[in-house]
Amino acid sequence: MAQQATDRAADSDRVLQRVILPRDRDPLDVRPLYLDEPDNVHSHVASRREVVIPASARVSFASYFNAFPASYWKRWTKISDVTLRLRVKGAGRIELYRSKPNGDVVHLTGAPVHAEKDWDTFEFRTTLAPFEDGGWLWFDVYTENVELTVGAADWLSDEPLPMKKLAVGTTTFNRLDDCVESLLALGEDPVVLDVIAKVYVADQGPKKIVDHARYGEVKAALGERLNVIAQGNLGGSGGFTRALFESIEHTKPGTVDQILLMDDDIALEPDSILRSNAFARAAAKPVIVGSHMLNLQAKSRLHTMGEIVDLASCVWRPAPGAITDHDFGTGSLRETRPLHRRIDSTYNGWWMCLFPREVVEKVGLPLPLFIKCDDAEYSLRALAHDIPTVTLPGSAVWHEPWTDKNDTKDWTVYFHLRNRLIMAALHSPYDMRKTLLKQGARSAVRRLLSMEYSTVALELKALDDFMAGPDKLFDKLGTALSEVQAVRKQYTDAQFAPSAREFPPPSFDMVRAEQMMHPPVHPAKIALRAGKALVHNLRSPNPDSADRPQVNLSASSAPWFLLGNLDSATVSNPDGSGVAFRRRDPKVFRELAVRATQTYKRLIAEWPALVEQYKAAVPELTSTESWRKVFSD
Repeated sequence: MAQQATDRAADSDRVLQRVILPRDRDPLDVRPLYLDEPDNVHSHVASRREVVIPASARVSFASYFNAFPASYWKRWTKISDVTLRLRVKGAGRIELYRSKPNGDVVHLTGAPVHAEKDWDTFEFRTTLAPFEDGGWLWFDVYTENVELTVGAADWLSDEPLPMKKLAVGTTTFNRLDDCVESLLALGEDPVVLDVIAKVYVADQGPKKIVDHARYGEVKAALGERLNVIAQGNLGGSGGFTRALFESIEHTKPGTVDQILLMDDDIALEPDSILRSNAFARAAAKPVIVGSHMLNLQAKSRLHTMGEIVDLASCVWRPAPGAITDHDFGTGSLRETRPLHRRIDSTYNGWWMCLFPREVVEKVGLPLPLFIKCDDAEYSLRALAHDIPTVTLPGSAVWHEPWTDKNDTKDWTVYFHLRNRLIMAALHSPYDMRKTLLKQGARSAVRRLLSMEYSTVALELKALDDFMAGPDKLFDKLGTALSEVQAVRKQYTDAQFAPSAREFPPPSFDMVRAEQMMHPPVHPAKIALRAGKALVHNLRSPNPDSADRPQVNLSASSAPWFLLGNLDSATVSNPDGSGVAFRRRDPKVFRELAVRATQTYKRLIAEWPALVEQYKAAVPELTSTESWRKVFSD
């Protein structure tokens, strides 16, 4: 029910979510994330908290950042009712709507606005009872012959929430411009800055943030909150763990009650910090609060809205029902029915993720994995302690999409495989031996036929290092990257030129290459193509192919069934930054094939014992004492 209320600012300890608008510097692409406007209507954004709706218009706040994700608050928090409070001036109507899990829209209530001369405040209170499985809340503004200004709007709880301050932790390796921008964004809004007690920056590169031209601005914005810690390159896990460690070791409850980790190479929506903070404060029991990833290259696109780890394969994937790569510029929240279902995740990437202090104290610190899987493993470990991870809509950062990265073929493949094996040993309830053998055989064959010899060599090193046991993880934390780079230097497929123009033009007729691109579908045809490719790889290559590639291929058009029947090819990176000249080498093919067979045979034989070793080592690997030794070196 709507009621006119005294014109006053919302109580800060009751605010669950503020209604916000784009910043002046934001591109127009982001506008659909904040406002749902008809094509012929363009509202005037006066500030981050004020927007003027023109006359004779209908503008909806059923947008990603301004609709209220009611089902998540119903499922995970103590909040049973919420109030929408708006400060308005002008004339028109305000209408409150909700959606069902299937996307159907329900009108709840509304009220006329007659405030042409002075500001007025309206409140609409509604229950969260019907939102168990999905649904959002939002409001629309209608105008007739005059404009209407929304000066401030907030979604409020009935009762004050306990105030809790947080520490923000980030880590950087020579991404100083990005890191500085992220840190400056923390200080944009005094309301955001007020909940931040500490900011920890683990600076792990040879170029130091304290030497950046804009570091003085960062220091001025964050003041005594800022703590820059120079340390060796311990990867993302070592950098983020430093922030968790410092927060637990050097602050007290009541000073820092939450720790929020975020990447350095993001574009930050600062209100996401407030929303994560409020959600954790309202939670019925401790939860890890994750944020969505928006696409930094196409800012109206939601790249991921929730992920899980498939424990049968120990591979991460979208959560059931989750939408990936959704463009709000072409499909609004109101129009996109699948977005209204509540999505349950099992982990959240650490592009932005918040941890209540008691969670870290109970679960321990991350594993010393350098990069990859540390976020997924941590949430799985927390879940074993009855601490779920919630990926909260409306809390998000813009980040480069992983689809443009090369991390299934470049140096990171080592960490992908080694750490995935560790995660499987610790958390999979299944006997993984057959699965690992099947996955390994498929990967080795496809990579060998694709002339990705360096990648196969790195995967075999990952297997060897995993089988060396958990006692070696801390020793490898500072050395694994250099060891991996040394292995890659031995293979030409890991050596890149800026462009294919660095090599002679391809020798094959493009029509012939195009004909080879058609993928086999029937199992018999796949087997036949693989058999031909295998025989081809055991023969000596055409001598001319060593100096002149037979074809030029993009990353998306270089499948094994094509490369397996070639002697050489140039293949570009997924992001287009470089080109590798791959050359077929029967000797290397045989050597790696034999090593792969022997290594996987050993893995399967030793797997049960390795599972027990890794599980027994978790307390020491995740303890404050163990990490203190690393940080004191």
